[in-house]
Amino acid sequence: MTQTGSTLSTQRAEPAQPASGAALIALDWGTTSLRAYLFDANGAVLETRASTAGIMNLPRPAAEGGFDAAFDAAVGAWLDRSPELPVIAAGMVGSAQGWKEAPYVNTPASADALVDGIVRVQTARGVPLNIVPGVLQNGELPNVMRGEETQIFGALACADASGAAASGAAASAASKGVLIGLPGTHAKWVMVRDAKIERFHTFMTGEVFAALTEHTILGRTMVTPDRPDTDAFLRGVRVARDEGQAGVLATIFSTRTLGLTAQLTREQQPDYLSGLLIGHELSGLDAVLAQQQSTLAGRSLQLIGNEALCERYRLALEQFGSHRAELVRHATERGLWRIAAQAGLVDEASGAAQAI
Repeated sequence: MTQTGSTLSTQRAEPAQPASGAALIALDWGTTSLRAYLFDANGAVLETRASTAGIMNLPRPAAEGGFDAAFDAAVGAWLDRSPELPVIAAGMVGSAQGWKEAPYVNTPASADALVDGIVRVQTARGVPLNIVPGVLQNGELPNVMRGEETQIFGALACADASGAAASGAAASAASKGVLIGLPGTHAKWVMVRDAKIERFHTFMTGEVFAALTEHTILGRTMVTPDRPDTDAFLRGVRVARDEGQAGVLATIFSTRTLGLTAQLTREQQPDYLSGLLIGHELSGLDAVLAQQQSTLAGRSLQLIGNEALCERYRLALEQFGSHRAELVRHATERGLWRIAAQAGLVDEASGAAQAI
């Protein structure tokens, strides 16, 4: 099957007016999973669907029908009811290994810049799929994101909806920039200023944890506990904070030696290692902030991601003096809606309340 597509630049599509009450289909299409959202005209989510049809799980070559099949399985029933619905997608579906590459937008990146970089793919159904581009921070050590940019603008939409931006405290914080953390396999820490992604850092914390526990000697003495051990986790965070000057390579072996000397049980070792790695991540972040005359201590910030993981980061942040870490819920959905609205795929005014 041959796929065709064209770039949607500054042009804006006309908002759809489906009779069913649905107004938009939005996809969060990543490496290992696909999540679909059906929105009404007020920006509320009517239905969601999830599958394991991430881009790396599709049959090869995926371009020869794999993406169309996954797309139809995820949202075909919705389009059967309302074939005129606009569709938007963010994430790895726009990567070089995705359905069609959506070239990165350079920092500082605004929501409007993302809209201008949207790439359109014509699906086998004849429905155009609008793919949101990722963001590139160029330089000696380039950095990239795909999918997180949509969550970030969703978090900003949450702040706008709550009216927090109007407060004096929020205005003061905005002048220094808003710090947003996205814990995960490749954790991101993003500085947003004037509603633009200004700069960001990537820490491969989650992937390194998986690699160390599954493929090194550290994992040989570990047993996965029935429930998280917060004390062991915080011990690891504090070791990284207080004794990690030589770097993570000099401290991770303590996961084994503390076990050999009966100071950590087999069940405590995974949580200790998790805390150690997250502690090194936050120490590195603190060092970067110090270069910009800032610090984690006393700072307000936002966290986006899995709630249990974000809670771990909140506890770790407290060890660095940051006691005001706010969890942002539904950032993906809000971000997809916001970008679709700015692209003219839906009526922005009708969904201003973001009633998710």
